[in-house]
Amino acid sequence: MRTEDVLAAIATGLWRWDNGAGTVTLDAEAARLLELPAEPGVFRESEVRSRFHPVDWNEIHGVVGLAVAEGTLAEARLRIVDGSGRVLRTVRSRSKPFPAGEGRKDYVLIGTLQGVVEPPPGTAGARAAITGDWRRSREAFLLDAGRALAEAGSTTEVLRVAYSLSMPGFSPDGLAVFGLEGERLTIVGQHGHTLGDESPFTDMPLETDYPATEVVRTGRAIYLPSPDDYRGRYPATWPLVRRFGHRSWAFLPLIVSGRTMGTWMAGFRHQVSFSPDERSVLTTVARMLAQALDRAGAADTERELSLGLQRSMMPSLGPDIPGMTVAARYVPTGGGLQVGGDWYDLIPLPSGRIALVIGDVQGHDVRAAGIMGQLRIALRAYASEGHRPDAVLARASRFLSGLTDPHEDDEGANARFATCLYAEADPETGVLDIARAGHPDPVVTTADGTAVIRRTEGGLPLGIEADADYPTTRVVLEAGQTIMLCTDGLIETGGHDLATGWVRLRPILEQHTGDLEKLADALVQAVHGPGSHYTTGPLPDRREDDVAVLLLRREGSVTHQPAPRRTALTIAQAEPERISVARQQLRELLHDWADPDQVDAAVLLLSEMATNVLVHTDGDALLVAEAAGVPGERCLRVEMSDGSDELPHKRRPGEMASSGRGLVLMEMLAHRWGVDPRGAGKSIWFELNEDEEPALPDLD
Repeated sequence: MRTEDVLAAIATGLWRWDNGAGTVTLDAEAARLLELPAEPGVFRESEVRSRFHPVDWNEIHGVVGLAVAEGTLAEARLRIVDGSGRVLRTVRSRSKPFPAGEGRKDYVLIGTLQGVVEPPPGTAGARAAITGDWRRSREAFLLDAGRALAEAGSTTEVLRVAYSLSMPGFSPDGLAVFGLEGERLTIVGQHGHTLGDESPFTDMPLETDYPATEVVRTGRAIYLPSPDDYRGRYPATWPLVRRFGHRSWAFLPLIVSGRTMGTWMAGFRHQVSFSPDERSVLTTVARMLAQALDRAGAADTERELSLGLQRSMMPSLGPDIPGMTVAARYVPTGGGLQVGGDWYDLIPLPSGRIALVIGDVQGHDVRAAGIMGQLRIALRAYASEGHRPDAVLARASRFLSGLTDPHEDDEGANARFATCLYAEADPETGVLDIARAGHPDPVVTTADGTAVIRRTEGGLPLGIEADADYPTTRVVLEAGQTIMLCTDGLIETGGHDLATGWVRLRPILEQHTGDLEKLADALVQAVHGPGSHYTTGPLPDRREDDVAVLLLRREGSVTHQPAPRRTALTIAQAEPERISVARQQLRELLHDWADPDQVDAAVLLLSEMATNVLVHTDGDALLVAEAAGVPGERCLRVEMSDGSDELPHKRRPGEMASSGRGLVLMEMLAHRWGVDPRGAGKSIWFELNEDEEPALPDLD
């Protein structure tokens, strides 16, 4: 048995309404219910629309509009009339609207029409059915309206929902919302009128002889069931409103906490008597609308305040830097005022260099934002005085430790600290002197797309100790290389730690070696997904932490020979743990080396060289590692320099000896090695070729 036959047996038809094409496709039963020839066919929209009672058409039009916006089902009760307007039957519609296309307002409505059996007119059953249907429709309408208005997050969204509301049995054809500004009434929004029609009512003194102003003055609703009622009570403004063609009007006060904040006007092209039930519905909607507009107004104000704070706290990147390109992004957390303690800055220095600053004040509230603003200004002042990076951070830490809240408790609950990374860049040479205060290390991406965490010396976060020290690390950016400075929000958002967050970001850095702006966008989207907005755009959804990222690339001519990868690190006598950092840094430099055994050999030789310096000398060691050439044919050179004149000696260690194997391993594993005097000191080095087989040691 066909589905159409089953539906026809229960007086149910199928229809498909294409709003864009202006056509309606009906099966035989649906056509019969609409008093059209009882056979399947495609009809003009106007032909089908003429079968509906005008009041019911207004209702379904509003219901469909709301369903399109919210992606829900559209349900309505419709009276079918003949050419003279006589009601022939009642049908119930249940349909799903689908947008006709991306960015279009048209829709396709697909659903069912079902005949409704009505009691004989004038009987008790008919009166009970009418009363019961009205009450059920009113309750359902008010529940839907309350939910939709409660979910609206902005004034624009509230007005859109208000325009989509379809009141049971008496939907308005024109709406307007008036707002109070001082002693004048203005139009916040309108619907159902031609653009420009609102001009005479956009700015009215409260003394104007107009229903909306009287409602604000008295706080009482005004109902005008007919044009005669309007003309008689407001003769001065009647000539301005008669051209809209309305037959009835309702003006209701928008009241919040006992204060009248405006007026809601509903105009009807058909006569409305405004029965007690109808007035009850209008009053309830007005109350919900007032509450929604009040919430949305507060949210709009908060949003503007947040954007204003962001614009004032986030600097522009300023003029172009010769030979360098800069890009930056800031994404606030979604909580509270959506401002926090993350920031970045770019500061021109008196020496002609450029200072790059990125930091994170503890917290995501207004106090954190305020401290961030003060700290940013202090850092700018210290940098502009010409201090070196270590001195800038030391002074900033002293400044922040003095910002203690005098009302904080004994445990210092209101005390704040901040992490910060300060880099002074020389555009001509690509040299960056970096000082770090508890902040994540920078990441350097080489010209061939290899991203490596650049380990740098660091000190305590700012504000922990007034007299903290901040050692400086020198990094050299070669042509085509990029350095990324970021806050921990970019790394750790989404449940990641520093290790797993780096694994997530590394492919992004290595894949986007072209446009720096696209790289900045890709980094943010990797954390927050497509459609994230930043800096001065619309506010994002709720975030776990603020995100700030600053990218600097040293431009240069493109050569056919890949630029060498290079890393450098100081290993101090007092910090033997830096040897493990050096090993990790070398592994990252060689992450795509063809033979992993050679990588292990290089790390082993590096450990021997560094340990030899710490054991047999009194000074610090400087490690420089460079991999140059075409992948597959590269040469690795690792060099360790120190200030001792004593040259190493090759020994033959005994079976039980715990030392003396360094040069033996060098001779066995390296393709080339040597020791070079360097004035007051020496340098020991080794080289490995990627395309040669390594020699494996036999220490047994």
